[in-house]
Amino acid sequence: MDNYKQKNTIKNWAEDDRPREKLMIKGKAALSDAELIAILISSGNTEESAVELSKRILKTANDNLIELSKLSISDLVKNFKGIGEAKAISIIAALELGNRRRSAEVIEKKKINSSKDAFELIQGMVSDCLYEEFWIIMLNKANKVIKYECISEGGITGTVADPKKIFKIALENNATSLILCHNHPSGNLKPSEADIKLTKKMKEAGLFIEITVIDHIIIGDDKYYSFADEGML
Repeated sequence: MDNYKQKNTIKNWAEDDRPREKLMIKGKAALSDAELIAILISSGNTEESAVELSKRILKTANDNLIELSKLSISDLVKNFKGIGEAKAISIIAALELGNRRRSAEVIEKKKINSSKDAFELIQGMVSDCLYEEFWIIMLNKANKVIKYECISEGGITGTVADPKKIFKIALENNATSLILCHNHPSGNLKPSEADIKLTKKMKEAGLFIEITVIDHIIIGDDKYYSFADEGML
């Protein structure tokens, strides 16, 4: 058994199968999610290599990085032998950087051309939230992003979006149109009756002050529902 463990460590693998060397030789795209995490944690435990441990960590998150990002430092430390606070922090920090990069790429474009652009702008902010949050994206006449802001935070099953507060902020920022966004922590993308009523109310109110509500995006993990795409606006 001891010989098996010794052979199973990363340093005993073929050089181009080791995550760091593989990245250098074949490039970052050649690595699996588990191999990238293995680079972050550097070592495994007495029973598992860093890659094997990383695969097990991913498996408990359904092999989904968004689900993994919902785990806390204590979740990682408590449930995985070989993961201490420093390694857990490295994993969480890397996932957060990924979220921010995704948002930054959309901000760089500045212009919202589709529901996907709006989704990518906000998704990183709410993907690992355990509670509902309501956001608005404020746009100018050219559909360029002026600002995006969290309006309210709620519970697991809902949040309150105050139309007066939303339009006040939009007017203060000279927005000509708005995209409403909120997340469903359950992952269920189907709009509730409250979602439908709020969207209709916001669209009608916007007509009076010439601020067009052009979409309402519901985000569930790595997918989204667009009221505009579905003909609900």
